[in-house]
Amino acid sequence: MPFPFSNGHVQTIYPSLFRQPPETSPQPERIDTPDGDFLDLDWHYAPDGPHRRAAIVSHGLEGHSRKKYPLSMAAALTREGWDVVCRNLRGCTETNRLLRFYHSGETEDLHTVVRHVLGSGQYGEIALIGFSLGGNQTLKYLGENPTRIPSEVCKAVVYSVPCDLAGCADVLDLPSRRIYMKYFMRGLRRKTRIKAEMFPGRIDITGLSGINSFWEFDTRFTGPIHGFKDAADYYEQSSSLQFIPAIRTPTLMVNAVNDVFLTGSCYPEAEARANPNFYLEMPRTGGHVGFVQFNGTGLYWSEHRALAFLNE
Repeated sequence: MPFPFSNGHVQTIYPSLFRQPPETSPQPERIDTPDGDFLDLDWHYAPDGPHRRAAIVSHGLEGHSRKKYPLSMAAALTREGWDVVCRNLRGCTETNRLLRFYHSGETEDLHTVVRHVLGSGQYGEIALIGFSLGGNQTLKYLGENPTRIPSEVCKAVVYSVPCDLAGCADVLDLPSRRIYMKYFMRGLRRKTRIKAEMFPGRIDITGLSGINSFWEFDTRFTGPIHGFKDAADYYEQSSSLQFIPAIRTPTLMVNAVNDVFLTGSCYPEAEARANPNFYLEMPRTGGHVGFVQFNGTGLYWSEHRALAFLNE
């Protein structure tokens, strides 16, 4: 890519500011979870259906199903005859009912959506696509208990995956990443304040407005709310790097070399060499969930690459 798109920050920021979202008509659905909560899904149906293939798309931290990147991936896939479910992580639409919301290592909700899609009886092939935090969840889901993955789950593609959460928390503590942390913390603080109002006495939000790092936020809130001792315990249990060796589903992981969120341990070359089902690609540029490309199709490189891998 020509300058300035060889820069990781430009690749990361440009799509959110300047990419035009595709014309889509998502059809919302709310489903119940086994623990008494709910999940919000957006369905995108390919023309000339019904189809036997469906893809489940998982967004990143403080995202939702109608961000440009899941919508653009859905538009690309429906052109190729895939029905698409863009799932919202718990609490990323309306505030969910329970104290817990979502975190990087949560996989039961993804399994619930997989079972829901298969429960229609329509689909013989399921693909999983995850971005950033959603990619970490996807890899962990595929590797933590491979025997429970339905046989219909045929392939997975994940992008910009912070598979070493502790290392990425350190990177995002750098002064040069302050703009990203301000964005993330604004949403996380809002969710935490709402939970404190919903569950009096369960969450102490003293000093919340002064928290500006994942290490501190996850020690104070994410960890205890979701059953971890602290941030270190949460990162250790939830990082998907340790689950890659057990993945049996053909999986492509794409982490750009100039991703501004990732540390060196997020490029698992040894794991890719050892596991014939796991493919790692490290393009020189792409930033974090960027992969900007200008062409006549309107698709970014990440969408072209997902289509190619799924159609191989």
